[in-house]
Amino acid sequence: MKTLGNKTIFENIGEILAPEHTLLVNWDIQNGLVKNIFNREEFVSNVKKLTGKSRDKGIPVLYTKITPLPFRYMASASIYSFMKRFGVDDPSKLPVFMAPGSDDAEIYHEVAPEKDDYVLNKHTASLFMGTNVDNMLKNAGIKTLIFTGIATEIGVETSVRDAGTLGYYTVVASDSCSSHSKEMHEASLKSMSAVSTVMDTESIIKTLEKK
Repeated sequence: MKTLGNKTIFENIGEILAPEHTLLVNWDIQNGLVKNIFNREEFVSNVKKLTGKSRDKGIPVLYTKITPLPFRYMASASIYSFMKRFGVDDPSKLPVFMAPGSDDAEIYHEVAPEKDDYVLNKHTASLFMGTNVDNMLKNAGIKTLIFTGIATEIGVETSVRDAGTLGYYTVVASDSCSSHSKEMHEASLKSMSAVSTVMDTESIIKTLEKK
């Protein structure tokens, strides 16, 4: 570690991933998304291993869930995006994406939350927009966020960039993230490597095992 004025600066991945100031974010690992990703078996296996190791090391785990707002309270640009996604030209024909209580909305059973994990219902593609998460993390002394989840190029990347702007160290578990598109997933990982530490799940676990 180095210091600059009153700041302590971590210099290596071991310091960045110290369990006492790290939190694992399992982003939108919901049935309706898991069934459409390109690497489901590998993805689920890696998330299970990393989540288990995090719990073993006392690292808190936060799950997010897409929780849609009623159309009345949704931005028109968001509705337009859903129209493109579902291929409809009439917004009144839109289904409710990840409708609360539906099977699609539930977190995938193989990586389900446990009693000490926190589940965040949120309405945007950012961990921080419209939530109290920044305040929660700072109250808990969290400095580093490990990210897994779906989709790499949407919510994961948005949240990683927002986290960096807010002053957090970020680590992206490259093979514990996924998308419907392998090409977009890989492009997003390359893009995030400019602002975050991107490494595979096994390397993260080996770092944690030294703690």
